[in-house]
Amino acid sequence: MLPVQPVFLVDRFPPLHAELMRLLRELEEGDWRRSTACALWSVKDIVAHLLDTSLRRLSFGRDGVLPAPPRSIDQYADLVSYLNELNAQWVTAARRLSPPVLIELLDDSATRLHAYFSSLDPMADAQFGVAWAGQDSSPVWFDLGREYTERWLHQQQIREAVKAPGLTSREWLHPALDIFMRALPHTYRSVPATPGQNVRLNIEGTAGGVWSLVRGTEDWALFTGSDTTPSTTLHLDQDAAWKLLSKGLSREAARSRIGIEGEKRLGEPIFSALAVMA
Repeated sequence: MLPVQPVFLVDRFPPLHAELMRLLRELEEGDWRRSTACALWSVKDIVAHLLDTSLRRLSFGRDGVLPAPPRSIDQYADLVSYLNELNAQWVTAARRLSPPVLIELLDDSATRLHAYFSSLDPMADAQFGVAWAGQDSSPVWFDLGREYTERWLHQQQIREAVKAPGLTSREWLHPALDIFMRALPHTYRSVPATPGQNVRLNIEGTAGGVWSLVRGTEDWALFTGSDTTPSTTLHLDQDAAWKLLSKGLSREAARSRIGIEGEKRLGEPIFSALAVMA
């Protein structure tokens, strides 16, 4: 086993965006109204949200214009509520925009956003911590990794809604899974175990891999690879893995797709794992 290492994904944003632009420009009028797995949002709503996140990152990060929230944010639930409000406000207003306008604005902002991301020191402290990993402060590479997972995830939701081929080959999905796995130490933070006990995750498929959660003296740590004698082994395919960690799979459905070997108690927390803000 080896401790997980930084994942540098800044060069993956332009090709990921190019795939999205190619897809959006091929959509028929009715495709934009299709429902998606993302709550009450249509395909058009998700595209509008992606534009919002690009403009926010440029405004907050590049330009340093960060408006104060209307109320104090003291807990994780407060932050989720505030972000949900921001997202809903933008999506509602953007429903008056045409698909061509959304495409043009998204394409233009992406060039500026990618230049901004490339200008950052990946090992410096990011403007925002990755809250779903329990971090108040995170390095830039992790913050950008979170950005990659969000953009990959929303594009995947659009692709599923319009029945387009998914970006699930190793080059696209494995980086997302590698970042998603960083949520697990926080997920397991209150799970008692003897130091040295470990949980192996076997994610099957071309984009999958093997990760291990190991209990230290005070908390859990994430590793790649596996001990030969794990306390618990979890088996799931790559499709179930990304959907489980992004609210795309109910707990009931997950139980039918995830196998647990060994100490069941140490496998149960996986069903509440999330690598998105929720």
